[in-house]
Amino acid sequence: MTEANRRKTLIVLNDPPYGTERAYNVMRLALALSKGQDDEVRLFLVGDAVACAKRSQQTPNGFYNLERMLKVASRQGVGIGT
Repeated sequence: MTEANRRKTLIVLNDPPYGTERAYNVMRLALALSKGQDDEVRLFLVGDAVACAKRSQQTPNGFYNLERMLKVASRQGVGIGT
């Protein structure tokens, strides 16, 4: 697929990392979209969502950790900006 035909997706997240499921669902979407080899996915964190990238988040066992999800997304090629 040529550069002009690549699917490009920008996701803007401005919700806090915890308290709602929105940030978690956005991360799941970004991870799923990034699995396509010809897809370019970018995630922009603004406002309260910047806390998703905070290091050493302490979450209870069994709960999702957005810091870890962001690391996985970054390794899969998701561009992350704040």
